[in-house]
Amino acid sequence: MTERAYGYEADGGELQFRLMTMDDLDTIVQIEKESFAAPWSEEAFRAELTQNMFAKYMIMEQDGILLGYGGMWLIVDEAHVTNIAVREPYRGKGLGEKLLREMMRTASWLGMLRMTLEVRVSNEIAQSLYRKLGFYGAGLRPGYYSDNGEDALIMWAELVPEENAGTEIAGAAEGERSS
Repeated sequence: MTERAYGYEADGGELQFRLMTMDDLDTIVQIEKESFAAPWSEEAFRAELTQNMFAKYMIMEQDGILLGYGGMWLIVDEAHVTNIAVREPYRGKGLGEKLLREMMRTASWLGMLRMTLEVRVSNEIAQSLYRKLGFYGAGLRPGYYSDNGEDALIMWAELVPEENAGTEIAGAAEGERSS
């Protein structure tokens, strides 16, 4: 797999965005456990990377330290965010917003017109970020979360190609998937 890193300056050095690889899985599983009541397993991520032709998973790192990741499924012209998380010590610094913006640019660059995600109805912090980036509520999924039966708010955003022109995307070319 050919990989191009791309990024921009942030506190402490340049943020880099690239495709997730199998070598990232130990750290990704740690972040999952820090971030979610019902974390995905290593096997789930392994299947996403090797068997799901619709999946794109990105890593955000700085100075070689993996800070966060995000995943999405690209189906027809819609990107469905499967997960997004930042390591606990790096939260509250705007990195989640930078990661989601990069995911939106990537999805747009790959021809997606809209992006959707689910978020816990109680997670006002995440909902506020999503609204800031143009997402709006479009319905509920009752009992969506298996750990406590909480409802999920379904949110959508239109992706605007003009805002994303000229962005280089890591591993965006067809066939650049690890197997």
